[in-house]
Amino acid sequence: MKFDKKENIFLFSIDLEDVRLRVNDGLKYKPSVEKLVEQYLIFLNFYKAKATFFTVGDIPKYYPDLIKTIVAEGHEIACHSNKHIPVTIQSKEEFRIDLQQNMENLYKAGATELIGYRAPTYSITKDVQWVFDVLTDLGFKYSSSVLPAKNPLYGWKEFGENPRKMNDDLWEIPVSLRKGSFFKVPFSGGIYFRFLPFFLIKNSFDFHYKQNRAVTSYFHPYDIDTDQEKFMHPEINDNWIYNRLMYFNRKKVFPRLHTIMDQYDSKIITYKSYIERLQQ
Repeated sequence: MKFDKKENIFLFSIDLEDVRLRVNDGLKYKPSVEKLVEQYLIFLNFYKAKATFFTVGDIPKYYPDLIKTIVAEGHEIACHSNKHIPVTIQSKEEFRIDLQQNMENLYKAGATELIGYRAPTYSITKDVQWVFDVLTDLGFKYSSSVLPAKNPLYGWKEFGENPRKMNDDLWEIPVSLRKGSFFKVPFSGGIYFRFLPFFLIKNSFDFHYKQNRAVTSYFHPYDIDTDQEKFMHPEINDNWIYNRLMYFNRKKVFPRLHTIMDQYDSKIITYKSYIERLQQ
């Protein structure tokens, strides 16, 4: 979506989850989410920026003060499911119950307004479009849950790369894809932001900004955790090659982010603020 005023909008966001909680005997590994979130907050404060934290429902149980801290600094809390179960393996009613529990846990922990949602692993595909009706019924105004390309996990190639209104009340904001016809991947988050050669990442930011298009993103606490103990990460089918990538180049996330912010005069805003612009 393009705007009349030229701004390099960077929809920087955190998928706030503790990966240990989805690993067998995961609690034997040291907790680190709070200190990692603090590092993200320092980065955001440096640029006087407000971001969106898509948060799993079990975070308040293990980090009871974290939501209040994020809200107190002016950032947006949004939903990321209660138990991090991909949408495609849930029924409509299971999805509704899980999301309601997610909302309840976050409100109890200090969230003030929940209007945004991100599906675990970008798992909204063309086969589960009923999700948008449930989101609307529960008062959501936007989702950022579609990867608009072929992908080994989940993808919706036909969706298109621009935000789309799914009904009268709800927008879907797909993740931004790398410039070019081939190797269409989300260059601005997670493993891809750490693994891709940085010149390709910069070229893709430059391409989107020149088109006056916002860049959407996703990062996790573990993406910057250079001290994390080694274990097999969940939801990668026990693939040891992919698991190595989960640890790759974590020390370069912040240097790369600072370059993106400074070189392109990027402006981080919340998804809520972006939606307000779309509705104008």
